[in-house]
Amino acid sequence: MKLKSMVLLTVLCGLQAGVVLAAEQPVAGSAEKGQAKSAPCVACHGVNGNSVNPEWPNLAGQNEAYIRRQLAAFKNDQRQNPLMTPMAKPLSEEDMADLGAFYATQKLTGMLEAEPSKVALGQKLFRGGDPAKGIPACAACHSPDGAGIAPAGYAQLKGQHATYTIAQLKAYRSGTRQTDPNQMMRNVAAALSDEQIDAVASYIQGLR
Repeated sequence: MKLKSMVLLTVLCGLQAGVVLAAEQPVAGSAEKGQAKSAPCVACHGVNGNSVNPEWPNLAGQNEAYIRRQLAAFKNDQRQNPLMTPMAKPLSEEDMADLGAFYATQKLTGMLEAEPSKVALGQKLFRGGDPAKGIPACAACHSPDGAGIAPAGYAQLKGQHATYTIAQLKAYRSGTRQTDPNQMMRNVAAALSDEQIDAVASYIQGLR
């Protein structure tokens, strides 16, 4: 039964991507305008989206659709953060598209390596999931190299700070973050142990 659930989640991810690709008609963003609008973001997310604080995510290379969707979630109080919410409130759709376009063109730099002792378990989960617990492979939605699926807005994960990834997986697990269509991430995270979360977050940090 758990294996069947894992397969269904993986298939659902693919179907969801198809729906988004067919239905979403986003406002075209301007990377040039986004660069000018990104000045306030530097304090937490670093120059060109390369964060030096592991509690704040790298944005460099993140796809435009994902950034736009998360900014809209903060703006509409679907995702809560005492710093991001007031920053997102005044943003227009054009602003969010421009910021997304800018960060999507940037390159990740200064990335940290994975913790060697956590690579084996993290790689197993990322590439193959855990059939016994009904956990699908992260690669199914986020691609084998962690680059995500840009047209569908599935997040780039590679090179992301382990500290940040751990916090987000635990937020999905507790239900305090609910920005996942069809509860896909909440369902996956609910089955993950702390050890598995730590391992897969460390592996993701080391992906290039």
